[in-house]
Amino acid sequence: MNIVTLTTDFGTKDYFVSATQAALFSEIIDLKIFDISHQISPYNVTEAAYILKNAYKSFPKGTIHLVGVDSELTPENKHLAMLFDGHYFIGADNGIFSLIIDGKKADKIVNINIHKNIVTSFPILDVFVKVAGHISRSGELEIIGKKIRSILQLTNVNPVINNIENKILGSVIYIDNYGNVVTNITEKIFNDIGKTREFTIYARTIEFKKIYNNYSEAIDFSIIKEKREEDGKKIALFNTAGHLELAIYKSNPSTVGSASSLFGLSYRDSVTIIFD
Repeated sequence: MNIVTLTTDFGTKDYFVSATQAALFSEIIDLKIFDISHQISPYNVTEAAYILKNAYKSFPKGTIHLVGVDSELTPENKHLAMLFDGHYFIGADNGIFSLIIDGKKADKIVNINIHKNIVTSFPILDVFVKVAGHISRSGELEIIGKKIRSILQLTNVNPVINNIENKILGSVIYIDNYGNVVTNITEKIFNDIGKTREFTIYARTIEFKKIYNNYSEAIDFSIIKEKREEDGKKIALFNTAGHLELAIYKSNPSTVGSASSLFGLSYRDSVTIIFD
């Protein structure tokens, strides 16, 4: 069976997702399609990379991942196919691939060159589907593109460390469905710089002095429910992706609010950690 995933900023209101899926079924036999997300914020390559980077590893080796975010072909936004970690990725050279491989080396990257044979205004439907079909038939990447060694690197999403290494200046890279705020500060960076020192996390006017292992650890279940602090409890933790996350216990963005709304944090807002 061939497995293809879709990660796009198409949303679900329009026909784009279903048209892409239909084209894939026409192109590839014995196919299973998985939708990783179609709710990426428009043109937000950082958000797309964060979601895909943490999702693709759960799929079998050989899976083909199509990325339909900021994918229009321009002289500065070429189309690529990449083999990395046993998976195939098809998308635009807009920085997403550099965030997915995260400093590691891809097995192979090619600049897709089949556009002359395809009249396209919808790259993922007209070009990426054809490339996915080629890969599904065990086709070599060099047949549909020219091998390249360098891709666009996005470095502005990395946190900044000051010279005396007592401060990490990070930023918000993603807000999840619960309104939890995910930063670009990883547990590894925190441990490497912090070295077990005391710390304070600053997010606008909110401060955190403790990082929990999980959400429920922040709740004292030895106190009866009616008396314990639970609703609205602010929490800092490292999520399953290894990123510092700021959250509200059992928040609901549509009713009581969330970390994003209650802390006043949006995409790219600053989050700072100062070590004592």
